[in-house]
Amino acid sequence: MPELTNPRAERVKAVRALAGHPVRQRRGRFLVEGPQSVRELVRHAPWRVEDLFCTPAAAERYPEIVVAAQRGELTVQLASDDVLAAMSSDARGVLAVAVTWAETLDAVLVTRPRLVAVLAAVRDPGNAGTVIRAADAAGADAVVLVGQSVDLFNPKVVRATAGSLFHLPVVRGGAVPDVVARLQAARLTVLAADGAGALDLDVLQDGATGAGRTAGVDLRAPTAWLFGNEAWGLPTEDRDLADAVVRVPIRGRAESLNLATAAAVCLYASARAQR
Repeated sequence: MPELTNPRAERVKAVRALAGHPVRQRRGRFLVEGPQSVRELVRHAPWRVEDLFCTPAAAERYPEIVVAAQRGELTVQLASDDVLAAMSSDARGVLAVAVTWAETLDAVLVTRPRLVAVLAAVRDPGNAGTVIRAADAAGADAVVLVGQSVDLFNPKVVRATAGSLFHLPVVRGGAVPDVVARLQAARLTVLAADGAGALDLDVLQDGATGAGRTAGVDLRAPTAWLFGNEAWGLPTEDRDLADAVVRVPIRGRAESLNLATAAAVCLYASARAQR
């Protein structure tokens, strides 16, 4: 039988309140919603879990979550459908409360990363989360959110990462000039992704002479990709900080690419060249 059955209980309200940024910031806790994200959390970062809730049906449907929780010495708290729905409309029967954390750029750089994604003033939570997921899939070593970027622990960001948030370091904070300078000092080539870039990504991937060689850009080298805001891209002062500005070629009649799509293309281009 479910342990929690009252959707109006104070404990339920306290969990639901974590959807708001001020509460997350004050309490140092955030929501992890849905079976995919919770599965990756309990598998890869069980020490971050404070509470884990499942409906009886979800516990039966996703036994791997229960098993991973037991291995991590976590308690699975059974709750009614009404309780889970009151906690989050996106829980789909499985929800966790996790402790926030702060990765540092120093900790990333000491590992001598070869591929890093930097998001400058990326405010759309779906885009930010999808870039983190793409960076994880491409084998990137870290993601850095700088400037006025979205809160990393926004529920929409967490859902969009589909669990990748718990797979690789994600650093928050810092100004673009400082972060770029530190990456360059660590011997990473910083490439700004922009539709008006002088270098064509296809030319760089082909390893052709001409533009790529003239600019001294080699995708096989340790690289940090700098991506800008969804609406206005990278301002001139940020592009000027990069070692080169690269455009993703558009062969059809589309005006532009979605930020997350462009980021995936660039990250995979580097990942392929490096491997």
